[in-house]
Amino acid sequence: MFGPLIVKPLKSKGAKTGSWRIQVKPKFLNKNCIGCKICILNCPEGCIQAKEKNVMTVDYIYCKGCGLCAVMCPKADVIMVEEKSEGEKK
Repeated sequence: MFGPLIVKPLKSKGAKTGSWRIQVKPKFLNKNCIGCKICILNCPEGCIQAKEKNVMTVDYIYCKGCGLCAVMCPKADVIMVEEKSEGEKK
């Protein structure tokens, strides 16, 4: 029996799609996560990983900021936050 097949993002120079993000990116709160992995299964870029059972991380190099992870999370443990420009980061 096969489970869901999850493909890792490509690691080639042309596949770094994170620069396509416009104004928002997901923030994983890791407070109410139940480890259902719906966010991982629905991410079109495959850039979400489980560090531990209830701790998810996102690779912003590949994340497009589509928001599917936030919409699909049954516990609202993923929120979309405003992307800060390079000049604002300190």
